[in-house]
Amino acid sequence: MTRPVFFADPDRLRAAQPGDVIALDGAEGRHAAKVRRLGLGEGLDLADGAGLICTAEVSAVRGEWLEARVRTCMQLEAPRPRIVVVQALAKGDRDERAVETMTEVGVDVIVPWQASRSIVRWDAQKAVKGVDRWRATAREAAKQARRPWLPEIAELETTEGIVGRLAVASGCGVVLHEAASEPLAALAIDAAVAEFVVVVGPEGGIADDEVAAFEAVGARAYRLGPTVLRTSTAGTVAAALLMVAAGRWG
Repeated sequence: MTRPVFFADPDRLRAAQPGDVIALDGAEGRHAAKVRRLGLGEGLDLADGAGLICTAEVSAVRGEWLEARVRTCMQLEAPRPRIVVVQALAKGDRDERAVETMTEVGVDVIVPWQASRSIVRWDAQKAVKGVDRWRATAREAAKQARRPWLPEIAELETTEGIVGRLAVASGCGVVLHEAASEPLAALAIDAAVAEFVVVVGPEGGIADDEVAAFEAVGARAYRLGPTVLRTSTAGTVAAALLMVAAGRWG
């Protein structure tokens, strides 16, 4: 079984050399010491959330935190192309489930979107709490997936803001739409493409005026397959298809 991954203090980890001891405290320390019950000599990986990963072993257990001695460190290159998924707010915990699985498959940026048909509405206070929940969900999912990169969880965006993101994407914008004629699985990816932006609508779908606004700046509508997927799964499936086509999943 692969070693468990924990996110250490980035500054401390980036300064670490082989043989140094890193204290894993706070919530991560409690998880390692109390939940996972790691013992002396057990191996673990420490990550900074930005591609730096250090192999280590437990050198001391201090109740609800532990110390780990660094063995090796490696800075991984950021995967390309970047996959950005715009996820419409959804009722229940469906949008958080989407964040969880998109993190697991390797999505780089997740953008919460207040679509016109989103049943859930975030005011300023709810937006702060909602983004915090998404970030906590992504962090736990990254640990479960043994992923050294934490996805960026952006602030809440309006449709106007999403139009701006798609405009910058320069023709590499994907709008998931059940009525589209082109399948996403058939999309040919140019090796020079640096980023894809994928838009996932809410339960009621993306409104016609939103689709028109997205297409006006170069985005194209694609369908995923013969069935209609929930908003909680569509972004994950789309991201996986793009990663296979781009060679990120070799």
